[in-house]
Amino acid sequence: MSRKTLTAKAAVLTKVGAPLEIIEGIKIPALKPGQVLVQMYYSGLCHSQLMEARGLRGEDSWVPHMLGHEGTGKVVKIGKGVSKVKTGDTVVLGWIKGEGLDAGGAQYEGPNGEIINAGGVTTFSDFTVVSENRLVILPSGTPANLGVLYGCALPTGAGIVINQIKPHINATIAVFGLGGIGISALMASALFSPKKLIAIDVEDSKLELAKSMGATHTFNPNKINIAEKVKEITGADGVDYAIEAAGLNSTISSAFEIVRRGGGRCIFASHPAAGDKLHIDPFELICGKQIEGSWGGNSIPDKDIPILGDLYEKGKLPIENLLSHTYTLDNINDALDDLESRKIVRALITIAPP
Repeated sequence: MSRKTLTAKAAVLTKVGAPLEIIEGIKIPALKPGQVLVQMYYSGLCHSQLMEARGLRGEDSWVPHMLGHEGTGKVVKIGKGVSKVKTGDTVVLGWIKGEGLDAGGAQYEGPNGEIINAGGVTTFSDFTVVSENRLVILPSGTPANLGVLYGCALPTGAGIVINQIKPHINATIAVFGLGGIGISALMASALFSPKKLIAIDVEDSKLELAKSMGATHTFNPNKINIAEKVKEITGADGVDYAIEAAGLNSTISSAFEIVRRGGGRCIFASHPAAGDKLHIDPFELICGKQIEGSWGGNSIPDKDIPILGDLYEKGKLPIENLLSHTYTLDNINDALDDLESRKIVRALITIAPP
């Protein structure tokens, strides 16, 4: 296929608050130095894209633009200066910057001559132009469909545990929100043999999944008082660590509430709506509680993705349990709706499987 005739089909955000529009005939731009053309196999779907589509990330001055920040695919062509990947490589696409050139975003031309913007990585299309530093070779023991999880959910959720809190054996850990990031954090926490591993979510089906993946206790906050229950089962002021991945200021506050004084840590990786403010009792900070955000689990993709791949291959990370539902690119709006209504753990968008 010549470059002149190469076009892409993509799910494009053309209007904030409206469904993504499936557009065909999008012209692939010439590669700039540091850019890589990838034919997509699969994409994941993260809460961040839902918030962008629904207008919850604040003003969006880049519309129309492409979306998606985790996926797998095959390298079709490389731009000048690219040395990390080569044509034919199967790669993981992710939003966390790694090694390689930082080439920035791309601009595509739509079928009617309109400009369609894209960031350093997008995955809701059959072909995509990606910055070299957003690519990592897919670990050889991981299937391409599961590899999408290395782009966001696993390095963020598992990274919080492995890179940030590094829990001691017999620690008490609570995880709020059992989507892809929360389940990833739960799986990684189980590797450290915690004394108590508490899973918290409003969906009972996700709590059942958490039990099968190492949770010692599961609680639905719509049915019980979480703070009282945690104090009861820990026999203390609270847990050593609380990881929040539910995406609400109220759940961040609840996670902070249940960590113990004198060193308990609350780490959150979620993105509440733009403009929302967090409310916590400052006296609890004086008493030694700690709270911090997480940027991608402090992960370094080129170092951490091979580690995660090795853990999966050894059977220590059952990541196949995260992908609960499969969709096509054409029905990606159904996936967004199901994510919004909390029907899924993590969606797999099938684009052009190998």
